[in-house]
Amino acid sequence: MGGETDDDALGAQEIADRLVRFTGALGDVTEARLAAEAFLRDLTRVLPPTSPDHYDDILLVVTELAANSVEYAPGPFELRLRRAFDGVHVILRDTSQEAPVARSFDPGRGGRGIGWYLVQSLSNQVGVITHERGKDVHAFLPW
Repeated sequence: MGGETDDDALGAQEIADRLVRFTGALGDVTEARLAAEAFLRDLTRVLPPTSPDHYDDILLVVTELAANSVEYAPGPFELRLRRAFDGVHVILRDTSQEAPVARSFDPGRGGRGIGWYLVQSLSNQVGVITHERGKDVHAFLPW
């Protein structure tokens, strides 16, 4: 894909951050993915990803973070997406103060156990910040 011009960078900066709140129901995993898709479609209009894989990687990370929140952190969660200098910054806030941990893959559990590994593998940087009401998981992904 072509290089980024100053006009492209300016347009991408004008893409508003997205903040979406969810109750924590199972269907919210799909809704979080749809919210991320809407954000990425808007971003693509002014600044296409440098690789088509980046679009899909961000959707996968959002899906995994939302699924982990629903499974391990009871109650509501919120998803924030923002354009970062060289990519997309995903923040998922939930009600658990427990940091995510990598789990051993166990085919007997229906293929579960690789979500946190995927988040870490696909992201340039991942951080977890705990606070009195839960935690924020930050993932920076290339765009």
